[in-house]
Amino acid sequence: MAVTLTEKAATHIKNFIAKRGKGVGLRLGVRTNGCSGMSYTLEFADELNDTDSQFESHGVKVLIDPKSLAYLDGTELDYAREGLNEGFKFNNPNVKNQCGCGESFGV
Repeated sequence: MAVTLTEKAATHIKNFIAKRGKGVGLRLGVRTNGCSGMSYTLEFADELNDTDSQFESHGVKVLIDPKSLAYLDGTELDYAREGLNEGFKFNNPNVKNQCGCGESFGV
C-alpha cells in the first residue's frame, strides 16, 4: 500500500509548510459527501497520530487514517495549473465513477 506525490506537489507542500512555520506533513483522507458518495480531505498536519499510516514521497510525509487508506491506496497527488485555476489533483486508481463537477467520487 502506498500513496505518492509528484515532485510539483511535494515542492508546493514543502513551500507551504515553510511559510506556516510548522507542520510534520500532509494529512489525506476521505469522507462521505457529494453526489457520488465520497470526497477527499486534505490538511497540513502538525502532529502524528498513533493510528496514521505514514508514507514519504519527495521528502514530504503523507499521513492517512486507517479508514481512508483502503480508498486512497495507489493514489498519486499532483499539483497542477490549468489556465487560471491551480490546485491539487488526485490520480486515484480506485475511483469507479465521479460526479460531473469533479468534487466527489465513488469506488
